[in-house]
Amino acid sequence: MRFYIVDVFAEEKYQGNQLAVLVPDKKLSTTEMQQIAREFNFSETTFITSGKQNNGGYDVRIFTPDTEIPFAGHPTLGTAFVIREFLESGQGDQIILNLGVGQIPVRFTGKEIFMEQKEPSFGMVIDQPEVIANILQIKAQDIRSDYPIQVVSTGLPAVIVPLKSLDAVRRCAIHHSNFQHFIDTMIKCNLLVFVPEAEKEENDLRVRVFMDDTGFFEDPATGSANGNLAGYLLEHNFFQASKINYRVEQGMQRPSLIIVDAEKNNGKFRIHVGGKVFSVAKGEWL
Repeated sequence: MRFYIVDVFAEEKYQGNQLAVLVPDKKLSTTEMQQIAREFNFSETTFITSGKQNNGGYDVRIFTPDTEIPFAGHPTLGTAFVIREFLESGQGDQIILNLGVGQIPVRFTGKEIFMEQKEPSFGMVIDQPEVIANILQIKAQDIRSDYPIQVVSTGLPAVIVPLKSLDAVRRCAIHHSNFQHFIDTMIKCNLLVFVPEAEKEENDLRVRVFMDDTGFFEDPATGSANGNLAGYLLEHNFFQASKINYRVEQGMQRPSLIIVDAEKNNGKFRIHVGGKVFSVAKGEWL
């Protein structure tokens, strides 16, 4: 089968989040897909398991090295890019993916690609900042008290953690055993920390996302979690606006740029998350 490697939410090649996209020429078992995802060992690997269906979408499955997941941001954008560029000859301004969470439309606007995420759901509020601080190895005083630490999901949940300073964001480093205890006793999901400052003047927020997969690695760019954050910012009126548009810096070793356009109107959310995608490699899986 053919495979493609792309960099998503990147400003140029070798930035952003790596994604492997495979186009099977025969039916693969779930076990085989999981083994291939583990072989790539990227944060996610996707499989395009059908051509265009009657509903206009392509069936796609997403795997981390550990498990299959119903939705993730950079795999959605990267897979749509591969479909448009290599399966549809660069034609059209929209690709629809049939994912575990349902249909996700992806639209192409010049050099940038945007996906529309599902309505956010708001979960538990964690009222013990010291628990999160011990996981991140920062001080509880580094966490803002005027906004909640809360679980939010637009398909893949994340704990949203508002920090007070860019310095606090930089100092975060996962304590593995504390994070594992949190996963075992409270909830299994990623951690997103943010601050309304950025390294570059033209950007608006600095974000870091720590994954709950084996090794607790840091994700260089996370579309799903940034969609969760957009819902959180609107729900808690963080910017005192019902419509928000901003640029997010994420990633340490692989810098990333994520663009968010979202609004809340009469209790309904519209969340678009996007960025650029670059082709890196293509080949044949033996």
